[in-house]
Amino acid sequence: MRIKKIDYDFSVCKVADYSLVDLTADYCFVGKTEEENSLVCITDNVPLNVIRREDGWKAFRVQGSLDFSLIGILSGISGILADNQISIFVLSTFDTDYVLTKTENYQSALDILEAAGYEIVQ
Repeated sequence: MRIKKIDYDFSVCKVADYSLVDLTADYCFVGKTEEENSLVCITDNVPLNVIRREDGWKAFRVQGSLDFSLIGILSGISGILADNQISIFVLSTFDTDYVLTKTENYQSALDILEAAGYEIVQ
């Protein structure tokens, strides 16, 4: 399995609404429930109407399109990182999964996954 590094700093936010969110940005993940409006975006793109935010995240993705019938991909990655005391924040799209770690754990996470047999690509 190939892991692709993403060379941006990310923020996880709670926003008042999505009116100031740049939906054309390279990375913009929104999640809406009856209780909150969440946003994960490149730190430089955090909108002014942010209510709460946590900066200091880096991301990688599982390279390629993942068929919905595949089982255990995130379980494998999250298990390896959990065994090494690295917490994650996960986002899924139609095609693949994105894994975020705090910046201070990012390189260690990649090194651990590479040692476990994952191929890390730029």
